[in-house]
Amino acid sequence: MIQDFLNAHNINLLQLLLVTIGYLMPIPLSVLALNLWHHYRQERFIMGIKWVLLEIQVPRDVVKTPAAMELIFTNAFYHKSAKGFWEQYIQGAPWFWFSLEIASIDGRVHFFIRTPSRVRNLVETQIYGQFPQAKVVEVDDYVFHVPQYKKNGDWNMWGCEFKKLKEDFFPIKTYKSLGDDLKTGVKEEFKIDPITPMIEYLGSLPRGQQVWIQMVVRWNVKKYHSHKTGEHVEFNQAATEFLDKMLLPYTRLQESAGGGLAPQVFLPDYLKPTVEAVAKGMGLVHFDCGIRLIALSDNRLCTEDQFQNLRREVRLLFRQYAAPSINELDRVNSTQFDAPWSDPTGLALTKIKKRMLDWYRMRVFFHPPIQYAMNYPKVLSAFFPSHKANIFVVSTEELATLFHFPGMVSETPSFKRIESKIAKPPSNLPI
Repeated sequence: MIQDFLNAHNINLLQLLLVTIGYLMPIPLSVLALNLWHHYRQERFIMGIKWVLLEIQVPRDVVKTPAAMELIFTNAFYHKSAKGFWEQYIQGAPWFWFSLEIASIDGRVHFFIRTPSRVRNLVETQIYGQFPQAKVVEVDDYVFHVPQYKKNGDWNMWGCEFKKLKEDFFPIKTYKSLGDDLKTGVKEEFKIDPITPMIEYLGSLPRGQQVWIQMVVRWNVKKYHSHKTGEHVEFNQAATEFLDKMLLPYTRLQESAGGGLAPQVFLPDYLKPTVEAVAKGMGLVHFDCGIRLIALSDNRLCTEDQFQNLRREVRLLFRQYAAPSINELDRVNSTQFDAPWSDPTGLALTKIKKRMLDWYRMRVFFHPPIQYAMNYPKVLSAFFPSHKANIFVVSTEELATLFHFPGMVSETPSFKRIESKIAKPPSNLPI
């Protein structure tokens, strides 16, 4: 039939194919143009955002549990809203994101929060609301005190990102997994704080070494593909489908008291903690999150062996949050090659390290520059390193476990605290 049509109109199959492509080409070109326009407007909008870096000087007497940080995150960072076509494609307005950072500079441990200036007051008031004796000050950005990486420069660096090893629905080990150890009222000497090993290690670094850790977060906008409806759904609906699929092999129809059939789940004991953890997480507020770590060493003060030891050790800073039967954080996108023939000239590694440092400085996770927003073929990877940042979902409980102020159980000497109580001036001072 098609051949008869072609013969009747004196055209061949190649001509028909070219005509069809010509008519259909505007569709993909329009989609590409819309995406490029969206990316352009978004970058213009982001360039206009003013940022401030706040350092939180932790009080000496911190007796609150990480649950206080959960309230801070929910009240200050959970900017849930819907954006229409005008906001998203004409103005290019993204959802605000924040960076929670722990940095060790020459063995001095610091806590930072980078926030858009327009919500600075909200962030500060929420911190003071939970920690009245803390001190929040605006500081210069420490990341620019170290020069850009050079192959044979004065500074050596190594970096990586972390993501969840399993699906987002499985939580990592949280502070509540430790039972009553962190409850208010428990004596400090009996508390076990999961962030203490990290603070202790960061406080042990010698002069000339630095370790930076950033956790970039925004309210959860990540979507999941629904196998039931074929649409993109939010976290809780996707988690429900995931649980149903997990429980299906253990579900049987049993006759109920009313005479009908009702599903009953006969779950093995070894799966109960996993199912309970997923179900519990569905009732919490969630954030999109990206974690990046960078280790730096001044070659004028530290030897190559000291840097290699630092590189090997910082990879283990998140091991205390691992629950192997449920989930854990896995290292990805490391600035290294496993074999010398993978990068014989060293040019690709230099570009990857520079890009890693630039992304840390710009706190890039959700909106990478357009040249890095796509994956290039491996042939071009030496010239255009393009792996995408890994984004996963955490609950407020998980996020508060990863970033909270250590209590008095942490006595790291290089971790600077301020006095919790400031005495009032005597009333008889001369005026």
